[in-house]
Amino acid sequence: MVWKPHVTVAAVIEQDGRFLMVEERAGGALVLNQPAGHLEPGESLVDAVIRETLEETAWHFAPEAVVGIYRWYHAAKRATFLRVCFCGHALDHDPGRTLDEGIQRALWLTPEELQEAAGRLRSPMVLKNVQDYQAGNRYPMDMIQDLPE
Repeated sequence: MVWKPHVTVAAVIEQDGRFLMVEERAGGALVLNQPAGHLEPGESLVDAVIRETLEETAWHFAPEAVVGIYRWYHAAKRATFLRVCFCGHALDHDPGRTLDEGIQRALWLTPEELQEAAGRLRSPMVLKNVQDYQAGNRYPMDMIQDLPE
């Protein structure tokens, strides 16, 4: 068996003191997550976070910094996730756009509302990403390097 981590991206987007989140179905439960998803073959990490944010929230996203790189082992699934979390700004919204399958809605939550919903978070990375963002963790975008084939 070949071991492979699940490479994912996530976006922390704050506007007027609220964070853009998605409410989605995962494993039969209704959970909260950042706009996030898996890296697709041949895709850059930056392109992935822009695409996932649009597909899950109908917001166009401009990443500006890296918040952090996170490894999480999901014991129940026996799966390792490697997440690169970006922060930036929501640009424009396309309210007529259909959201990805499983996404119930996009919503803006205050840090307090997010903390109160801690039991509904998709993974421990969700709150950790926001906390690191609030702590001022920002790394330059050029730390992410896409090398030519």
